[in-house]
This record gives sequence, C-alpha cells and structure tokens, in this order.
Amino acid sequence: MTLTSSKIKLRALEPEDLDFLYQIENNSSFWEVSHTQTPFSKFILKQYIENAHLDIYEAKQVRFIIEENTSKKAIGTIDIFDFNPQHKRAGIGVLIHPNFQEKGYATEALSILIQYCFSSLNLHQLYANITSDNSKSIQLFTKYNFTKVGVKKEWIFSKGKFKDEVLYQLIK
Repeated sequence: MTLTSSKIKLRALEPEDLDFLYQIENNSSFWEVSHTQTPFSKFILKQYIENAHLDIYEAKQVRFIIEENTSKKAIGTIDIFDFNPQHKRAGIGVLIHPNFQEKGYATEALSILIQYCFSSLNLHQLYANITSDNSKSIQLFTKYNFTKVGVKKEWIFSKGKFKDEVLYQLIK
C-alpha cells in the first residue's frame, strides 16, 4: 500500500526531521494534546528518530511525517499509538504545523492512515481523544465517521482550568 495522495505522503522519520520535530515538540501550544510538560532536547529527539525503526508490533506505536508533495517539506505528524493487535485497535493523533493548517492536509493524512490501519494492519477499530473545545479536530474526525462514544469529565488540566476529553471511535 502506498501512503500518498495528490497533495501529501506519509513517510518514516528521517534524521533530517530533527529540526522540524524540535520545533513542533517544543511548541507549548501543542503540549495540551501531547501531554507534554517540558521541552525536549535535540539529543532526546535524535535518539527518538534513531529508534523509530522499531516495528509497530514491538513499539506499539508509529509516527509518520506528513510531507507536502510539491515542496518535499515536513508539514506535520500523524501517529498510531496504543497499538493493540490482540484486540485489533489503536489510537490516532494528527498534528499540522500552524503554517500549514486549514489547507486540507490533516484531512488527506487521516484518510490515508485510516485506509492503512484497516487494510495493512488489519485493525477493527480506531479511536481519538479530543478535548471538547477542539472543534477543528472534532470536525476532522467526524468527517470520517468517528462517533462520539464517551466523555471524560474534567480530564485535562490546561492553562488553569479543567477540560473534558471526548472519546471518538471508528469501527470498520
């Protein structure tokens, strides 16, 4: 299966992605969704890239770089996490660099990843955890028929207040 569309491709992490990862992982506006509380050093991110070759069955996760086809620039990441082959499910998270948001890249990346998860990984279901105030992500996932199945009340503490986190699920 090819992980490409007319606008983007999903590819493995490369050593050249270090500066891009450093930029997005240390952008505190993303920390709420990544559950990060401190910056990452380039050394730690370099080690992460070096270990990105681990098989999804071993690591239980995989991160793809979303690359724009025309410029060959990294514009975001899309992750499979909590990969559970026994129960045939995994979580999905997508992050688009602010300079490239609202151009349809997340939509294409999610479409490609759903197809990959259901056909290549033979998963039965996917899920996403989204804060209730993240209307862009809710719109993105519901566009692909993810259904709201639960609410974790006051689950995320961010910027001095608690937020609900909503669980969305897509069953093949």
